[in-house]
Amino acid sequence: MSRPRFHLAFPVDDLEAARRFYGDLLRCPEGRSSNNWIDFNMFGHQVVAHLAPEECAPAQTGQVDGKHVPVRHFGLILDWEDWEALAERFRAAGTPFVIEPYVRFEGQAGAQGTFFVRDPAGNTLEFKSFRDESQVFATA
Repeated sequence: MSRPRFHLAFPVDDLEAARRFYGDLLRCPEGRSSNNWIDFNMFGHQVVAHLAPEECAPAQTGQVDGKHVPVRHFGLILDWEDWEALAERFRAAGTPFVIEPYVRFEGQAGAQGTFFVRDPAGNTLEFKSFRDESQVFATA
């Protein structure tokens, strides 16, 4: 393995809706599945949608850069061009943004493009990008 990969399991309330969102919209290839879960290859990482409707609940929010950011979320750091293309794919699909694409911390250490969306079960995903990858862990 050339780099560690993360594995994340999360609840969904409809496996077919998860399949459309992660498989069709995000273009994550599907791996193994059953009547209760689906594995997806999310840019080389294994994410698993588990059918657990009782676990699907809205995330609380916290203030970051003047925005109400869902505290419970997951996502990816993409190359800038891929980040822009994904934002456009969500727009074209009519997916509402929790937080529209913008550059957070503009002119500061750690400046990053970011946006947030929810999957059909209400799980929040953040997609971000750095024009300078050395800024991923930058501090003020």
